[in-house]
Amino acid sequence: MARSRYVIEGPRWFRTEIRHKGPLYALVPPMVFGIIALGCINLFESQLTGVLGLVSAYFAAPALPMVGAPFSGTGRHPLAIGISAVLWVLVGVIASRLSTRHPMATWGDYWRTYAWLAAGIWLGTMVPMAVARFAIGGDLF
Repeated sequence: MARSRYVIEGPRWFRTEIRHKGPLYALVPPMVFGIIALGCINLFESQLTGVLGLVSAYFAAPALPMVGAPFSGTGRHPLAIGISAVLWVLVGVIASRLSTRHPMATWGDYWRTYAWLAAGIWLGTMVPMAVARFAIGGDLF
């Protein structure tokens, strides 16, 4: 029987787990925002749920403003969703590498690093919404 190179649930094991699974786990928060967006947009018809659906959709797929959503047709949305998925995986890779720089890395370190990176992206998605609000006009609420 082959011996393992490291102790299960030891420091090296956690680092390896975070580096291998972190990029895939990075897709979970955007997926939750995407489900919220789909629910708000398809199930409800109030102005508040429309805004919540748009904000959630932008948080799930930050590349949507690049294709002109919500003002463009839906033909380009799959492209934006694919680009956003690649972006989120890249954020997961960066977060897993940054959080495992010290030997005693944990999943808490990973999610803390991921949260900082995601907050920057989500802050960047607020800019197109603010531009649309003030340049085009109209009330959001």
